[in-house]
Amino acid sequence: MQPTRPLPPLGNFHHVAFRCRDAQETRRFYEGLLGLPMAAGLAFDEVSGTDTRLRYLHVFFALGDGNYLAFFDVPDSATEEHFKPRSGFNRHIAIEAPDLAALQTYKQHLESQGVACQGPLDHGFVHSIYFYDPNGIQVEITARTAQHDAIMAEEQIKADADVNAWTRDTAEQKHARGLRLAA
Repeated sequence: MQPTRPLPPLGNFHHVAFRCRDAQETRRFYEGLLGLPMAAGLAFDEVSGTDTRLRYLHVFFALGDGNYLAFFDVPDSATEEHFKPRSGFNRHIAIEAPDLAALQTYKQHLESQGVACQGPLDHGFVHSIYFYDPNGIQVEITARTAQHDAIMAEEQIKADADVNAWTRDTAEQKHARGLRLAA
């Protein structure tokens, strides 16, 4: 659905937020292990903008570009099911490192701290390592290749046709699985 009039451009993410098992454990991982400084720890007694009582903590970790990775510690409704490791196809965070040398440095650092890492994997336009945080979220640290911008520009040209073809080719399979498809 296209807007009836042009919308102002959206910039970068302010933050992306996930649930965490424990704010302190999450802080040790993101601040202590990955070096992302904690920027805020906002404690609330009610859901913002409502009268609904709920105690929760919203913590923010600063990325180098001024954006944040955030987490909600909500003990009233937390269950272990929320924190089971999930496939990166279901959810993952991809954080960009400046180059392949930095990516290797992170891999060595994480492994020296007992964190199992996969990769680096060569995706053509980026190289990536993958690991899990204490909340079951797959984290990817990625570094662009020299061909990144050219590959993405080429892919953008054919993106619409690729998505349309994919939608046609997978519609029957999705329908058979009971997935609702966009009209």
